Amino acid sequence: MAEKLIGACIIGQSGGPTSVINASAYGAISAALASEEITQVLGADHGITGVLADKLYDMGLEDPAELALLQSTPSSELGSCRYKLADPDVDDTDYQTILETFKKHNVRYFFYNGGNDSMDTCDKISRFMARSGWECRVMGIPKTIDNDLVGTDHCPGFASAAKYIATSCMEVSCDSRVYPTGQVTVMEIMGRHAGWLAASAAIGTYFGAGPDLIYLPELDFDMDKFLADVERVYNAKGNCLVAVSEGVHFADGTFVSEAKASATDGFGHAQLGGLASRLCEAVKQRLDVKTRPIELSLLQRCGAHLASRTDVEEAVLAGRVAVESAIAGETGKMVAFERTNVGGDYLCRTKLIPLTSVANAEKKVPLEWIAPEGNFVTEDFLHYVLPLIQGEPERPTVRSLPRYAKLKKIRA
Repeated sequence: MAEKLIGACIIGQSGGPTSVINASAYGAISAALASEEITQVLGADHGITGVLADKLYDMGLEDPAELALLQSTPSSELGSCRYKLADPDVDDTDYQTILETFKKHNVRYFFYNGGNDSMDTCDKISRFMARSGWECRVMGIPKTIDNDLVGTDHCPGFASAAKYIATSCMEVSCDSRVYPTGQVTVMEIMGRHAGWLAASAAIGTYFGAGPDLIYLPELDFDMDKFLADVERVYNAKGNCLVAVSEGVHFADGTFVSEAKASATDGFGHAQLGGLASRLCEAVKQRLDVKTRPIELSLLQRCGAHLASRTDVEEAVLAGRVAVESAIAGETGKMVAFERTNVGGDYLCRTKLIPLTSVANAEKKVPLEWIAPEGNFVTEDFLHYVLPLIQGEPERPTVRSLPRYAKLKKIRA
């Protein structure tokens, strides 16, 4: 049994938001508030930048009922960021500032909720604190709609986005076939290097209404083959619906999206967009048919009205387990999921994996789950994703509109 560590904790959110990242925050905050070891629960304003600026909120002063509403509130209620910490061996300026903040508030626990880059931040802070001699247990809480964190079966946020994408594709599939005039519709879906989200569009197809073709970044994109695929489907059905990952690329590695070089985020990742329009233009030139580009954009990551209850519950679980594990003595780890079956039913269990094995790594869709033609996914993917999207969470409403959390955010 680890020696008791008494002190405050900081909980921060980072990276792109999801419809359930606040559910993880609730799991962590509620567990921390109930702990005897944690003396004060602090929320970081806009992730690690709030720690650097000493802009922290006292979560113990929030109305418990409002905190509970975090479970159905999309986006990052505490605020997110995309801030890359330097290698501490090269420049430890930020780390010294973080240490000052930790010492000022007697922070002995640090919980960071995010994806690949956020786990890199978490790992660097964990190693620096150990080296500095300031005892602080650091835990990563997984989050990403991209579902690309290694070491975990799936990530909180992915299932709800997958459910939103599948439902949207089913709705568009019905809408795009109402006129006697044929149409080719291209739906652009998030996913820079991993195609989990675009693959989720296939759920709709398996249930009667969805895309005819799906293209993922795990395989090189061939424009000629794409146009031939679309022409074949259009000639056979009079319509064609395509789902494509925003990050599809040619064999030389360049993104198909013509917006590739428009901008980059704080971690140097290209800001993608415009792919659906470009593909529609190519189809129009080849087939001379009506086309319609659709970019789901932010809608797929903030659609809490289509959230998966399984996803919400597992997000809360991830936050709670991170706190309980840290109190028990764990540090430098991320909470991960592993699936099992009990009596034929899906069951999710948690485990802890080293942050060093997660940071800056990516998990991609297995190639054997992609159809041999490279333009759809196999039923193995369906079996993987279906258990994750199950259930409708309770959503408090006011006059049929969602009631989201309204935190007071009182400075500590």
